[in-house]
Amino acid sequence: MEEINLHIKQLNTKLQLLLKQHSSVLTAHEQQKKATVLLQQKNEEQQAVITLLQQQQLILKASIDTMDEKEKKELEQKINNYVRSIDTCISILSHNR
Repeated sequence: MEEINLHIKQLNTKLQLLLKQHSSVLTAHEQQKKATVLLQQKNEEQQAVITLLQQQQLILKASIDTMDEKEKKELEQKINNYVRSIDTCISILSHNR
């Protein structure tokens, strides 16, 4: 009987240790998820900055007239996309009236 009680106490001790480890793993997992979300947000912000800087670079090149044909076509496509977006917005706004 004493042997069974000792075995039960050992199992209980091991179970408690596993529960603590499980809890710490869950905590670490939550921290990693939060860190991942923050890194994804930072990445999106940096991508937005990169896009803005690329647009500014194109505008600067256009203003000093040193663009080659590829750059001119790229700028023209971007301008056309902006115009299409504006037209879409106007269309949506006029339908909502």
